[in-house]
Amino acid sequence: MALDPQVVAYRAERAAAGTAPLYTQTLAEARAADLAAIRAGAGAVEPVHEVRDIHLPGPDRPLPVRIHRPAGDGPLPTLVYFFGGGWTLGSVDTADGICRRLANATPCQTVTVGYRLAPEHRFPAAVDDCYAALRRLAGHAEEYRVDPDRLAVGGDSAGGNLAAAVTLLARAHGGPRLAAQLLVYPNTDQRPAAGPADDEDALLFNRHSVDWYRRHYLADPADAAHPLASPLLAEDLSGLPPALMITAEHDPLRDEGERYAGRLRNAGVPTDLTRYAGMIHGFFAMPGVFDAGRRAQEQAAAFLRNRFGLGVASAAGSVAGGPDRG
Repeated sequence: MALDPQVVAYRAERAAAGTAPLYTQTLAEARAADLAAIRAGAGAVEPVHEVRDIHLPGPDRPLPVRIHRPAGDGPLPTLVYFFGGGWTLGSVDTADGICRRLANATPCQTVTVGYRLAPEHRFPAAVDDCYAALRRLAGHAEEYRVDPDRLAVGGDSAGGNLAAAVTLLARAHGGPRLAAQLLVYPNTDQRPAAGPADDEDALLFNRHSVDWYRRHYLADPADAAHPLASPLLAEDLSGLPPALMITAEHDPLRDEGERYAGRLRNAGVPTDLTRYAGMIHGFFAMPGVFDAGRRAQEQAAAFLRNRFGLGVASAAGSVAGGPDRG
């Protein structure tokens, strides 16, 4: 299918503004540009009953986290969210819009983890941080007002990779027990991919982008074979939490995400897969630009609502012009 008209318009707007691909910029420039683009595309800031910035103990340093809570004093179902940005860009600020909407729409508490970034801190630093945060929240559930029986992980792009890795660690170490995993166009295979490097998108996100992030994240190319870097390469995916996999049709990470969903299904893990037609990498974080981003966030909230036992609502795919389902 062709690019969605909103994607065509967005790309034209960015080209007219002289936007340079992130992989051609310095780290400082790329980090600032990434935050600015997401803030511009996220739409209006959605009010949430309570927002707090705190720190959790981490393996190397205290971890900054941002908590969004809907109304309610007691323990709440909780989504631990890991932001995207190729393990190199991003912060709790770049996931703020996503987590505000999911907190309200599910409703649930969201906790965004400010894990260490590459290349200053390479693999497996981010994985270690994310798992440490999850264990802290589950182990001190009363302190953080977490319902330990309704705990999920999720993330977009690199954050989806980290969410998948954390589920593998939780299974290997006997916990925390997870009710769900939300995987939004995740990187699941760090091995260099075959195929055209430009992927028909020289401006926004392509194979050059993927390679640039990978070089920052992995200190040793051999780490690409490690299942915590490439969850698709894990020998056994059985016993993992139910998953929602969201992919974008025009995304170089599409196929590896969909292969991972297929392997989860084959391992007996309940898995929903939705490919959003005409969309590009990053659309989930930009509902102010892409209607499909809003629908995907609604679908994610419906999935979490179901897994948390809060009632089932219609998924975004039932909307006219909605996603393709796998």
